Parts: sequence; C-alpha cells; structure tokens
Amino acid sequence: MSKTYDGEHWIVEGLDLTVQRGEFLTLLGPSGSGKTTCLMMLAGFEAPTRGDIRIAEQSVQGIAADKRGIGVVFQNYALFPHMTVGGNLSFPLEVRGMDKSKRRSRVQQALSLVRMSGFEERLPQALSGGQQQRVAIARALVFEPELVLMDEPLGALDRRLREELQFEIRRIHRELGVTIVYVTHDQQEAMVMSDRVAVFSQGRIEQIASPEVLYEEPTRSFVARFIGENNLVKGEISHVKRGVCTVQVEGGSMTAAHLGDLAPGDRTLVAVRPERIQLRPQTGAYANEFIAKVEDVTFLGDHLRVRFNLFGHAQFIAKLPNIVGHGALLPGDEVRLGWAALDCRALNFEDT
Repeated sequence: MSKTYDGEHWIVEGLDLTVQRGEFLTLLGPSGSGKTTCLMMLAGFEAPTRGDIRIAEQSVQGIAADKRGIGVVFQNYALFPHMTVGGNLSFPLEVRGMDKSKRRSRVQQALSLVRMSGFEERLPQALSGGQQQRVAIARALVFEPELVLMDEPLGALDRRLREELQFEIRRIHRELGVTIVYVTHDQQEAMVMSDRVAVFSQGRIEQIASPEVLYEEPTRSFVARFIGENNLVKGEISHVKRGVCTVQVEGGSMTAAHLGDLAPGDRTLVAVRPERIQLRPQTGAYANEFIAKVEDVTFLGDHLRVRFNLFGHAQFIAKLPNIVGHGALLPGDEVRLGWAALDCRALNFEDT
C-alpha cells in the first residue's frame, strides 16, 4: 500500500508486508519515516491512497475502525477521565452487547493480566502514568482481539517505567499469543520486545529481520547507522574471495565480510561495531590491526567509550570493558587496535 496527502509527497510508498499470526512485529524508524501512518491505516483511522489491507485473507477496506475488532494502545493512554478503571474496561464490552456478569469477569481477567487487580473503582487521574498505561493495555485486550496495535505506548514514561513495561508487554504477548504490531523510534525497545523489526526510512522498509540479524547483519548503511552504534569507514573494494573482501581505506586496507553484489572497484562503507574492537591485541591476532591515537575517554560505569583518530578522522569509537589497566589510557596515547574480519561488514555505499 501507499499513502500521500497532497498527491506529490509519499508518506508511505510501495509497502508490501505480511505479519504472521501470533507475531510481535515492531515498526522502527525516526520521526516522519511513515511507521505511524502505516499503523493508522491498519487500524482504519487512515485510508491508503492505493493498495489493500487484508486481515486473515479478508480485505478491510471500507470497514470502519471500530468494526475491525482491533485493540489499539496510544502513547497518551486515551482513557475516559470520567469513568473508573472498571468502567473504561467495561465500555468496549458493553458496546459489543456483552451481558453484565460476563463483562465483570472479563474486566477482572484483564486487570489481573496487567497486574492491576483491585483498581476497578479508581479514576484515571488517581493513577500514575505507568498504571494508566497498564489500564490502557488491559482495555485493548479485554474484548480478546486477535490483533493489537501499539503506537509508542511507553513514550511518555520515564526510563525505569519504560523498561519495566517493555518486559510486561512481552510477557502478556507470550501468555496470550496475540498478534502485536508495535511502533517505536526507540531501538532498544524494539530489540528487547520483538520477534521481527521492520526498519523504516522515508516511507519505505530498509530491512526487516529479527533483532539479532538486524544488529549483526545490517544490509544497508541506514540500518547500520540506526541500529546500535557503528563506525562507518569509506573505502573501495579491491578483492573478493569466499565471502570476505579487501577494502582500500585511508591509511591502508581492511578485511571485511562481503555482503550483497559488491565487486572490485565499487565504493563501500565498512561498518565496525565499537564493542568488537580489541585494545592492544597480540600482534597478528586479528585480520585488522591499526595504530590509532586516543582523542577522548568517557567513563560510563561498566565500560569506557574511547574516541580515536583513525582512517583520517577523529570519530572512530571503541567501547572497552571497564577492567584493570584501561585507566592508563589517556588522550594523546597511540595504541594498537584490532578486530576480526567477520566483525565488520562491507555495505553498499549510500550518500546521506
């Protein structure tokens, strides 16, 4: 499907995506990348400019949002302030014609699921932000939908509550087996919660895969930049053999895992994860070894973030465990760095 509001600029373009029953799929990307628009079209709050949406093989085009049987959770909770917690949960059951005794049972079950039993008579304004979001999640689940959509539901919470509710939502997903499509711009949130992650940029999916594959095997430079932290080094392919390539970079050559259809003479970006870099390795231990100058050392508790001058720029980052001996690393020092060929990947060159 595709979506435009003015006939010129495509918010979503050529999206072709299948979500499996029972899957936790996250749409991840920066603001304006099209992920929330996709969710709103799926929910029925927006209509595609072209294309079709099918749920269980049936087209839902022309079916109103409240008739699609989809649970939706928003960032701002969207609870009715004049209704108690129990009233908020009972409302979607009442409009579906469920009798009072069954409604009461469903409400109790839903509150128990989100660990909010005993809060039925509270008003939303008497709850904390985390509690309100738990109630919003319970309301989305109370009528037992097969599909639940969540649009940045944890964005308004502090870090501790976000992390707590990430695991709670994942637990609920595993208990119920419900299909969840989740939108966030927080890469850590996506990595913790998802079966698969679709990385969005400018209305298109750059890559869709499991969190581990996205992190370890990005196929495009945008994904390498957006997921975690990467050093991206410009170079040119000089040799390719058995899944490994030699890349000419400023100051020497680098050996990297070869991806895609890159051939000798092609420009490339070599992605190197900061945590894969070893400090002062034994000579010859790694395929890639270079002398670098320390520019800056930042203490971050369990690790040090060290900025080096390497390959002609002073922004080459290494993350080093905070162990005895690293305290002697000072700005101005020249040290040897090393990493394996399979710890860096040659990507198609994309100007950004």
